[in-house]
Amino acid sequence: MKHKQITPKYTDEERKAASAKAAKDAAAFICGVCKQTFMVNARPPVLYLHWKSKHEDKDQCTPVQCFPQLADFDPDDPKGEKKAKADAEKKKKAAAKKKKDAGGDLGDLLDAGLSMGKKSKKKFSKK
Repeated sequence: MKHKQITPKYTDEERKAASAKAAKDAAAFICGVCKQTFMVNARPPVLYLHWKSKHEDKDQCTPVQCFPQLADFDPDDPKGEKKAKADAEKKKKAAAKKKKDAGGDLGDLLDAGLSMGKKSKKKFSKK
């Protein structure tokens, strides 16, 4: 019985690239005050909680000084639902204004006297 030689699944270059990516992802967010690292999948509420529990009282710094990613973060709306709703309303109003400015709506055209007339049907007679 001969044993088959097993070929490596990944090359050395692929292993080095994967290792570098894992190290980069592990230190995606770094606190500007204490240099603690957070994984790439850490969300703004987690970063805000770090600031609140570690630095709010002791260091007298702002959340943005710890993490620049928290510049637009609202602790009262951690999931961003209020902001998304406000943005949708703003877009809706802008679209309605644009439509109104572009020429009005169908009701304005009908009020101006545009109407569709009836088409007469031609009858063919047999001769």
